[in-house]
Amino acid sequence: MHIDTTEILEEIKQSIKLLRRHFDCAVISTRICRLDSLTQKENFWKNPEQAQKLMQERNHLKKQMKDMKALEEAFEDATILLSLGKSEDDTNTLAEARGELELILVKAQKMCISTMLSGENDQCDCYLEVHAGAGGTEAQSWADTLLRMYTRWAERKSYKIEWLEESPGEETGLKSATIKILGHNAHGWLKTESGVHRLVRISPYDSQARRHTSFSSVWVYPVVDDSINIFIEDKDLKIDTYRASGAGGQHVNRTDSAIRITHIPSGIVVQCQNDRSQHRNRASAMNVLRARLYEAELQRRGDEAHATEASKSEIGWGHQIRSYVLQPYQMVKDLRTGEESSNPSAVLDGDIDAFLEASIGRTK
Repeated sequence: MHIDTTEILEEIKQSIKLLRRHFDCAVISTRICRLDSLTQKENFWKNPEQAQKLMQERNHLKKQMKDMKALEEAFEDATILLSLGKSEDDTNTLAEARGELELILVKAQKMCISTMLSGENDQCDCYLEVHAGAGGTEAQSWADTLLRMYTRWAERKSYKIEWLEESPGEETGLKSATIKILGHNAHGWLKTESGVHRLVRISPYDSQARRHTSFSSVWVYPVVDDSINIFIEDKDLKIDTYRASGAGGQHVNRTDSAIRITHIPSGIVVQCQNDRSQHRNRASAMNVLRARLYEAELQRRGDEAHATEASKSEIGWGHQIRSYVLQPYQMVKDLRTGEESSNPSAVLDGDIDAFLEASIGRTK
């Protein structure tokens, strides 16, 4: 049996070549040493927020170095195994070497995707909002499922999640929710998820077991750094306090300290209800508003601003970016990239990296 590895070897070599251009080991090592030196200073934790950012950068850089070294060592071992198989004309060894090379190629391609996350706000934490479309209980159930998909994905990435707002549906699910996802490149990974997501399934809430189509929208915004000045005038704000509705739970607080802020000129509305302190909820809501206004400004500057705003006009037919079909067949398909999965259960459990990678690659 002939086992050809020429093409896969060339792909791996090209990927490693690209990675080496991106990862300047000397520069990264120097930066790690600088960060190590800073962490040893007595006043390092005087500013906990800044210290945490530096620690995250340090850990990320060390992981980059470790992953790159492991990739190159694995490639060297696989090529030695391949040479051994060829010299002895051993089909089993050649097959084993090809299997190792296939795994290495997947890892190299994933690392190459991460090099694309170099945009202005890609390294930032992000806010993620989910809103149920028209359709009552079925749409609100879909919004809840969609939010769970993103929280499961974040957990897989070891990202931290903060729940800011959660408006439960009348019977089940969610009308809307806002979470903050904290982790390196959180915004870079999720920025292409903004849009309408469509679900097709047999509704568990339909006594006649009919197939329903539901829509929910997802919007992702970077957490704006304090160094970026977003000027907001008090006269442009309408601030309401309210008591969070629903049965309560682990994510939101059920007191009268919930805050809703409406930015009158833009019409943007943000809410926060996760803390018992009205002042802290207001501060969190203002941070979300700043992020929303910053994102809106970036969209106005971009060539695709008009199309993006138009897509927000309706959570329904003709605006979806991805379809999740559970009946009459099993398929998740991204309508922008053509990326597909025949395992919706895994996707809805947070296995969405293939879709994210395809979208990121498309935008570069």
